[in-house]
Amino acid sequence: MRIYFAGPLFTPYERSFIDQCAAQLRSEGFEVFVPHEIPLPDPVTAKFIFEVDSKEVMSANAVLALLDGPMVDDGTATEIGIFWAAMRSDKSKKGIVGLVTDTRVIRDRNMIDGKGINLFVRGCVEDVGEVVDKFEKALPILRQWKEELSALA
Repeated sequence: MRIYFAGPLFTPYERSFIDQCAAQLRSEGFEVFVPHEIPLPDPVTAKFIFEVDSKEVMSANAVLALLDGPMVDDGTATEIGIFWAAMRSDKSKKGIVGLVTDTRVIRDRNMIDGKGINLFVRGCVEDVGEVVDKFEKALPILRQWKEELSALA
């Protein structure tokens, strides 16, 4: 199963967390696309980023989206929306898992009742998947989707 790992990637900490999660997924046989792993041209253009990332979103079977931060990263929200729309006509697309590890969202904004994450983004994720608060909770969902895809092959 091919996973598109969406999320903010602008600090060493964000990239490191995504890298650690992607490594674990790869060790379990998942194919994972991580946007910050691609070589970038000089200069980097919006056209290049859009062409590469949208192609990879469309070729994925699932999206794992890191939703941490004071607000959901705008690129991540766009990737979620593109994938959600593609699911309407492509049965090889299994769903979206939103991952929130940010205590500002979990504690201060009480993620449980929907606060802290833009409700449109959260609704999009929950329409086809689930929002979880630990990477370890995302794994069983992704494993199940992988099994379902394997059964179809």
